Amino acid sequence: MEISVDLTLSPLQNDYEKHIIDFIKALRNSEFTVIENPLSTQIFGDYDKLMPFLNTEIKRSFENTDISVLTMKVVKTNRSDYEPSF
Repeated sequence: MEISVDLTLSPLQNDYEKHIIDFIKALRNSEFTVIENPLSTQIFGDYDKLMPFLNTEIKRSFENTDISVLTMKVVKTNRSDYEPSF
């Protein structure tokens, strides 16, 4: 089953940028399709492969910050080729 995941990482500390960059670089270095915008990062792929990968990377990110918030939306379809029609 293909999924789309929208992620927003918000480390609650002064050096937040470094932690966000490290997280995005880990996503980029994966086998999955990644699309970034100024507010969030989307990653697309097979549920059974993508979710364990995200579990590992989210945990790694959390271990490297004092306090962090991660907002995640999961859609049951691969929307990586979405283009607005308006």
